Amino acid sequence: MTEKTAIFAGGCFWCMVEPFDSLPGILKVRSGYTGGHTVNPTYEAVSSHTTGHTEAVKIWFDDAYISYQELVSLYWMVADPTDAMGQFADRGDNYRPVIFVADEYQKSIAEQSKLALEASKRFEDPIVTQIEPAQPFYEAEEYHQDFYKKDPIREAAMMRPRKAYQKKYWADKKV
Repeated sequence: MTEKTAIFAGGCFWCMVEPFDSLPGILKVRSGYTGGHTVNPTYEAVSSHTTGHTEAVKIWFDDAYISYQELVSLYWMVADPTDAMGQFADRGDNYRPVIFVADEYQKSIAEQSKLALEASKRFEDPIVTQIEPAQPFYEAEEYHQDFYKKDPIREAAMMRPRKAYQKKYWADKKV
């Protein structure tokens, strides 16, 4: 087994866990904060828009079963790449879409995938998702972890706009 990690930001981290967590080869998915200047931020601090952090998920995966490319492809289907200041009902810089890359290999995959998405003309608006070097990832408080398992009714309600996005732009693909 070759364990790797990927970090994606695409709005509320609650809604970013389940799509990845359910895939074969995924070892663990944790909600957290990254990309900012504060050490060990809290949810309240990140929500205050003063830390520079964004809500994100860190995914541990076995690349013998699932590739980084496959994870990036799924990312485009669960996070709106045309909305720089939030995702769906979540607004603000702490919800911005970012692919945080661990190395040159991940950077190359993410950049090529973004170029292919732009060339596809699937979206009328420009692709604004950023590709940035990975920074320290701080796990969110435990009550944020595996939220879709803890409160499936609230999770389903929060996922409605994301599901509508998927139906509109990705109906031809399995999410």
